[in-house]
Amino acid sequence: MSFNGSASNGGYDYRPRPRRRGKSDDPRFRKEWSGPGPDKRDPETLGSLLPQVVRKNGWTRKVADASVFGRWEAIVGPDIASHCRPEQLENGELLVVAESTAWATQLRLFSRQIHGKLAAALGPSVVKRLKIVGPKQPTRSFGPRRVRFNGSRDTF
Repeated sequence: MSFNGSASNGGYDYRPRPRRRGKSDDPRFRKEWSGPGPDKRDPETLGSLLPQVVRKNGWTRKVADASVFGRWEAIVGPDIASHCRPEQLENGELLVVAESTAWATQLRLFSRQIHGKLAAALGPSVVKRLKIVGPKQPTRSFGPRRVRFNGSRDTF
């Protein structure tokens, strides 16, 4: 039995068949053309989709609150950011911890400017109040028994 490609003797004809042109192939009936320029069917970047997803799921407040911590250095500047850090944001009050009491005093003097920068970058409703504190001081109470002493820590 020999298969020479003819369909008449029981073999399969492997030659490509001519395609029938339908309306989808005819350029006169095509509604949209895909060209080298941008098209609505092109894939979108994650950066352009992310704001839509955030708005749709109601995460705008959470993202704005979290951006305070992520963008702290860009908002307040590298000089201020190197001496303090945001600790917590709760009910519009931002707790900022300075590296020393001197820096805490200096930052309190600049609190209006810092608050203005935060409002310009994040919106006026994200940070309503700034609370600037110095570093937590070590406790001087050691051992299981201690006496409350409100005077100076000097010995006399």
